[in-house]
Amino acid sequence: MESDVDLVDSAKLIETIQAGGVLTGVAILAVTWLLIRLLTAAIERGSSRYVHRRLLLNQVATLLRFGLYIGGIAAATAVSINLSREVVLALTGTVAVTIGFALKDLASSILAGLTLIVDRPFMVGDRVKFGDLYGEVITIGLRSVRLITEDNLLVTIPNNKFLTEAVGSANHGRLDMAVSVQLFIALDQDIGLAKRVVEECVTSSRYVYLGQPPSVRVSQCVLGDVTAVRLDAEAHVLDMKYKQDYQSTLTERALKALRERRILLHGEAPRGAPLPEDERATA
Repeated sequence: MESDVDLVDSAKLIETIQAGGVLTGVAILAVTWLLIRLLTAAIERGSSRYVHRRLLLNQVATLLRFGLYIGGIAAATAVSINLSREVVLALTGTVAVTIGFALKDLASSILAGLTLIVDRPFMVGDRVKFGDLYGEVITIGLRSVRLITEDNLLVTIPNNKFLTEAVGSANHGRLDMAVSVQLFIALDQDIGLAKRVVEECVTSSRYVYLGQPPSVRVSQCVLGDVTAVRLDAEAHVLDMKYKQDYQSTLTERALKALRERRILLHGEAPRGAPLPEDERATA
């Protein structure tokens, strides 16, 4: 009697999973994967050609990838399984239990990815700070977000982490972003002249976006046991990818200009002044 029941169940299973449909489903998944690869390659070429539209193209690509993933999986499932009323009820219970226990983390990451797309706390192409990490978001996938740090480290973060922890976006969908450079001069120097020199270096930089006015703020700080004057030069770069180039060139130009105006940097000895005794012994 039990063997007859097993035979009936096996027959129903064979009817439910259609052999020809499985092959078609695999083909659908393969085509979906190929379309996603082609889409990614096309977006990368478009981003290189139309730089000012790079962020928009990346955001569109993210939405299309989500649609292709979900559509491909749904179509492959539909052609592979005979979805009768009894099968639908059986699968509903099975899938609910499976998601509830074995795949709860994956399911939560997928739902979190959809939330990120809708709520948009950040977008593809944004520079974000998450915990101790800072970098550019390159993809928002079904399961995780990938970003490239400033030292070219690829980091993968599960989507659901962004729903429970704070994340900061430096540009939020814009190409330009604010960048700050700190310079330190001796306390007894001409602060007004130093500020004008740094402002000239900032406004003449080829990386600066003048649609957002730059600023140079002055404050005192203590470095070691010595009080110094801190100059914070903040400006928006034309494109966030120029951040490091801007910081490097501005620091080099500003230091050179300050020295040409005989403004002493913090910790720098006056020209022609005798070296301290310990430095003379080393020399």
